[in-house]
Amino acid sequence: MSLLTSLVLSLGAAAAPTGSDYLFLWTADEDRAQEDFLAVMDVREGSPTFGQVLTTLPVGEKSTVPHHTEHELDASGELFANGFASQHSFVFDLNEPEKPRLLTSFKPPAPFQRPHSYARLPNGNVLMTLQEQGTDKEVLPGGLIEVTPRGEVVKTVDARDDVVDKRILPYSLAVVPSLDRVVTTSADMHARWVSQAVQVWNLPDLKLVRSIQLPPGPKGEEGWDPAEPRVLADGKTVLVSTFSCGLYQMTGLDSHAPFARFVYSFGGEGCALPVVVGNYWVQTVPDEHALVVLDITESLKPREVSRLTLGADFKPHWISAEPGGNRIVMTGYGPRVMLFSIDPGTGKLSVVENFRDPGTELPGVSFNRTDWPHGASGNAVPHGAVFSRPRHAADDDADLPPAAISGQPLSRTYRVAAVVIATVAHSASARRLPPTGQAP
Repeated sequence: MSLLTSLVLSLGAAAAPTGSDYLFLWTADEDRAQEDFLAVMDVREGSPTFGQVLTTLPVGEKSTVPHHTEHELDASGELFANGFASQHSFVFDLNEPEKPRLLTSFKPPAPFQRPHSYARLPNGNVLMTLQEQGTDKEVLPGGLIEVTPRGEVVKTVDARDDVVDKRILPYSLAVVPSLDRVVTTSADMHARWVSQAVQVWNLPDLKLVRSIQLPPGPKGEEGWDPAEPRVLADGKTVLVSTFSCGLYQMTGLDSHAPFARFVYSFGGEGCALPVVVGNYWVQTVPDEHALVVLDITESLKPREVSRLTLGADFKPHWISAEPGGNRIVMTGYGPRVMLFSIDPGTGKLSVVENFRDPGTELPGVSFNRTDWPHGASGNAVPHGAVFSRPRHAADDDADLPPAAISGQPLSRTYRVAAVVIATVAHSASARRLPPTGQAP
């Protein structure tokens, strides 16, 4: 073996990601009487505190309705999270996981309101979806806002396109650096309107390329309420899931006339966050209390390869990915957090049995408790969650250009696990806010 070969192999071994040590959970106080907070859990296999909440960070506000965070932790170690009802976005520094810090919080500039999802741009800034403009009495379509990592506004863009859809309320987004494109979806968090719109934007000027109405599937409703776009491993193919449990492939993204093709129906309603794990698409199907795994090697012809049914008490909602590992976890509108594992070769899902409260038969860890590291604030409801970065991948990314560490598609090469956040059954829709007076 040559010296050069040995050096390359040594560097590769040193750079290999080894999974995540921590899980960060954006958490609501259940009765809304105490501050909402970020929780940090130990997910180091073999650790004496495995499955325990190590620390919490209250954000100084009550009843913010903690909802979505970024879908994965950025290489900077910082995380954006929304308090949907409060209009606030919170920015956390998680570089020292057991000593998290709140760097700042901010509201969107008027007339925009209802921050929802976040994605990192190649220039290091963050792109946000804002559901609405106007007031509670007059709801107008929202838009996109580019902000610096500290929330300073760089650019705002109106998402209205009355020719295609008068009810565009931007929901989630995916950045496609290789094509200089952004894909956004439209779904009303308050379930007042139904939309079928997906929008394609140019980078870096954020000019609208085209608004698209998703075509119907066999049931006729699969295109209703486009939810989550995801970039596949090739860095240019985008699939979009809908809350009506359809799956669509975006075609011609690099042209001036992109369009969408229906490719799959999961059945049921309320399908929430998916995650891409190599050549697998892991989808939450709450009506069937299941996680469904598709082989998307041929993205126009997905096929089911695995299904994990969780029982009537669980409705999966949030999904994020553990970089460099093979695990999956659950939260959402209920108190329970669960871990799963995924076989990167077959896509088979299984429960991580040792991740549970001591002395209980139910898998997972409950956030129904009296005491927390920050005090006796009572029961809580986790929602958005992400794993910490791999122990070695974070160091390796430090010298890469911003485009390579923006969460597209480089970090996906480490995605051999999914964080699934599932929830105790809730009377409200899987994505929507709870009825007035109830905890989120």
